[in-house]
Amino acid sequence: MKAMTYRGPYKLRVESKPEPVIEHPNDAIVRVELAAICGSDLHLYHGMMPDTRIGHTFGHEFIGTVEEVGPTVQNVKVGDRVMVPFNIYCGSCFFCARGLFSNCHNVNANATAVGGIYGYSHTTGGYDGGQAEYVRVPFADVGPGVIPDDIADEDALMLTDAFSTGYFGAQLADIEQGDTAVVFGAGPVGLAAARSCWLMGAGRVIVVDHLDYRLRKAEESAFTETINFGQVSDIVLELKKATGGLGADVVVEAVGAEADGHVLQHVTSAKLKMQGGSPVALNWAIDTVRKGGVISVIGAYGPLFSAVKFGDAMNKGVTLRMNQAPVKRQWPRLFEHIRAGHVKPSELITHRFPLDEIAEGYHIFSSKLDDIVKPVITVA
Repeated sequence: MKAMTYRGPYKLRVESKPEPVIEHPNDAIVRVELAAICGSDLHLYHGMMPDTRIGHTFGHEFIGTVEEVGPTVQNVKVGDRVMVPFNIYCGSCFFCARGLFSNCHNVNANATAVGGIYGYSHTTGGYDGGQAEYVRVPFADVGPGVIPDDIADEDALMLTDAFSTGYFGAQLADIEQGDTAVVFGAGPVGLAAARSCWLMGAGRVIVVDHLDYRLRKAEESAFTETINFGQVSDIVLELKKATGGLGADVVVEAVGAEADGHVLQHVTSAKLKMQGGSPVALNWAIDTVRKGGVISVIGAYGPLFSAVKFGDAMNKGVTLRMNQAPVKRQWPRLFEHIRAGHVKPSELITHRFPLDEIAEGYHIFSSKLDDIVKPVITVA
C-alpha cells in the first residue's frame, strides 16, 4: 500500500509499505478515504517529539471503510463507513470507565502519562497512522463509530480530532454565562474552541494570533474579536486593557509546543529541544487570566519539562485544566450542534492534497503559505 513515511526532521515521502493485518481478535482494518494533517503533526515533522522513528506513518485524523474485522468484533462490520477518534483505548480500564479515553492504561507500554494515539511516534505507542491507504484499528468495538447518514464526510473527519478537541477545550474552561474568554491560537483547534466558547455561554470571545489571515478566519467563522500579538508591544497588557484591567474569566491555550512570541523560549524548545515545548502561550495565559480564573490547555507539548510560570498561577488562584481530548465523548453533542446548524466543522478546511502530494501539503502547512488553515489528504 501507499503510505506517508517519516525520514527525519522536515523529510517525508510516500512509499510502499505492507498492508496492515489483524493482530488481535478485536482489530479492524480500515481503508482510508480522507485523512488530515494536524498542527500537532508538525511537531513530529519538525523533530520535536522523542522516539519518532524512521518509517513511521503519521496521521491521527481519518475516516474510511471497514475492510476486515477480527473474530470478536461486534459493533462494526465489513463495509461500514467509520470515523476513527485519534485516541486508541480499551474501553474497560480504570480510566476508560471514567470517560478518560485519552488516558487509557492498556494501550501504551512506552509511557505512563499519555495513552495511545495513531501515528504519533513510539512515545504514544508506535501505532501507524491514517496518512496511508490502510490502517489497523485496535479495539474496534469501542473506538470507531459509523458515520451517520446526515453527517457529511468532511464534517466527520474534523470530529476525529480538531473540532472535538476545540470543543473539549471550551468545556474544560468551565465557562459561565457572560464570561469573557480569550483563545490563544487561531489554528483549527483554536478556531473550533472559539466557536465552542459561544455554545458554552461566553459573552465575549477574543482570539490572539500573529497571522492576519488566521485572525480574519476567526472573525469570519468564529465571530470573535481578534488581536495580533505581533502588532502590539505587550499582549498581556493589551488584553488587560481590553478586560477592564482584571483579565479574562477563562483562557484557552490552543497553541502548544511551538509557540512564537519569545525568541529564547522558542529557540530552547523548537530548535535546541531543551524543553518539552515553548511555554510562551501558556505563560501569557497565566498572566492574562483574572485571579481565580480558569485556564484550559489543549495545545500539545512533549514529555520534557517546560519553563512555566507556575508560581504566578498558584498566587493568582488559577485553576489549570488540561488533557488530550477524549474525542468520542464529544460526538453526541457535536452531532446535535451540526444538525441544528450551530457549527459546520468542515469550514476549517482550506486545502486538499492527494496522498501522493502529502510532502507538499506538509511544507505549505509548516511554512504557513497560501493562507492555509487546515489541510486534508484525499486517499481513496
